[in-house]
Amino acid sequence: MSRVSKPYEIVERALELSTADGCVVIADEESSANLRWAGNALTTNGVTRGRTLTVVATVDGAEGTASGVVSRAAVTADDLEPLVRAAEAAARSAGPAEDAQPLVTGVSASPDFTDAPAETDSEVFAAFAPALGDAFARARSGGRELYGFAHHQLTSTYLGTSTGLRLRHDQPNGTLELNAKSPDRTRSAWAGRSTRDFKDVDPAELDAELARRLGWAERRIELPAGRYETLLPPTAVADLLIYQLWSSTARDAAEGRTVFSKPGGGTRLGETLSPLPLTLRSDPHAPGLESAPFVIAHSSGDGGSVFDNGLPLARTDWIAGGRLERLTTTRHTAALTEQPLAPAIDNLLLEGGGERSLEEMVAATTGRALLLTCLWYIREVDPATLLLTGLTRDGVYLVEDGEVVGEVNNFRFNESPVDLLSRATEAGRTEKTLPREWGDWFTRAAMPALRIPDFNMSSVSRGV
Repeated sequence: MSRVSKPYEIVERALELSTADGCVVIADEESSANLRWAGNALTTNGVTRGRTLTVVATVDGAEGTASGVVSRAAVTADDLEPLVRAAEAAARSAGPAEDAQPLVTGVSASPDFTDAPAETDSEVFAAFAPALGDAFARARSGGRELYGFAHHQLTSTYLGTSTGLRLRHDQPNGTLELNAKSPDRTRSAWAGRSTRDFKDVDPAELDAELARRLGWAERRIELPAGRYETLLPPTAVADLLIYQLWSSTARDAAEGRTVFSKPGGGTRLGETLSPLPLTLRSDPHAPGLESAPFVIAHSSGDGGSVFDNGLPLARTDWIAGGRLERLTTTRHTAALTEQPLAPAIDNLLLEGGGERSLEEMVAATTGRALLLTCLWYIREVDPATLLLTGLTRDGVYLVEDGEVVGEVNNFRFNESPVDLLSRATEAGRTEKTLPREWGDWFTRAAMPALRIPDFNMSSVSRGV
C-alpha cells in the first residue's frame, strides 16, 4: 500500500506540494450500493467505490488574485504532484478571479478528520430487500407489475486549506423510486422516497399506494386544457421550489435579470410573495435532512465560490411569513449587492402551518379539482418571471366533491413557482419528499402539498 493512501493523507500531501500563494484541497470518497427490478423481480445489484480529488490553487498578482481548479478521479499518491501543478498552471494562466476573497480561516478542525471514510454496502438493504420481495408477491397476485430502483450513496468529504482548515463531512444519500404498471401498460403510477439509511421506507406502504392509484385509473376521463383547481403533492412542490432556489442569486436579481429584480432597480427583498404564512428555509442541521455545515465548492459560479470553501453554514430563511427574506450570496456577491451573506445550503424545507395530509386535502375539496402525481421535463421559459413549462406524469386524477373519480389525460403546464406561491390557498402538512425531476442532484427536501385554485394546464399531452 502506498505511504500516502488515506484521504486525509492525500489532502495533507497535496497541500505540502503546493507552491501557490493559497491552496484548497477537497477529497471526496464515495461508495454506493444499488438494487434494480423489473416485472416483479430483481434484475441487478452492485456496489461501487471511488475517489475524486479537487485542487484549487490561488496566485496573487499585481491586478488581483487568480484561481485554477482541477478535479480528477481515481487519484493515487503518484498522481498528486501532476494534479497540483496543473491547478497552479491554470491559476497562473488565468486572469484575476472576480470572486477572489481571502481563504477562510478560524474554523475549528473536525475531530474525525483523520478517521477512515464512511462506507456503504449491500447491508444497507438488509431489511428493505426482503420487504421488497414481499411487495413483488402482493403485486403479482394483484395483477400489477413493479419496476424501479433503490440507490444508496455515502460520500466522505475531506477539506483542507493552506490557511489551516481541516474539515470533514459524511453525507448519506438514499433514493427509492417505484413504478407500478398494469400488465397491458395502459396504466402507470409512481412513488418515490428520499432516505438516509432505508430504515424509514416501507415497500408494502408504497405498493398499497400505487395499487390504489392504478385502481383510480381504471376509469378514464378526457379533459381539455385550461385552468383547474389543482392539488400539487409535495414532490411536485419540491421540484418547482428547488428551481426557484437555484434562480434566486442576489447578483442576478440586483442586475435586473430575474423574477426577484425590482422594476426600476434593486431587488424584491422584503416584498410579500404569498398571503399564506409560508417559510422557505435551508438548514444543515434539519433532522433527517442533514447536509454539510460548511461550504464545499468544487468550482465557482453564480451560486458559489471556491474562495468560500469551509465557510460555516447555518439556518437561512429565504421566505419568512410569506415575505422574501434572503437571496443567495457568496462573500463576493454579498459585498457587491450590499446584502447579507447567505450561501447555498444542500436542503430545502417549506412550512406553512398546515396540518392536513394530501389525502385530507383531497377529502376537503368541494367541486372539481385535479390531483397530480409528479412533474417532469421542467424547463425555463422566461427568467424575468421564472415562467416554467413541463409535463405531468404517471397519473393525473379527477377529484369531485372530495372523491377521486378517475384518471384524466396528461397536460403540459406553464407556471411560475413565484406566482403559484402568491395564488396558493392552502398548504398542507410538511413531509419529507423526493423531487422527481431534480432527484439526481437534489434529494433533501420537505414540502407540504399546495392547493392552487387556477393552475394553468396549457395544453393536453399524450405521454404517460
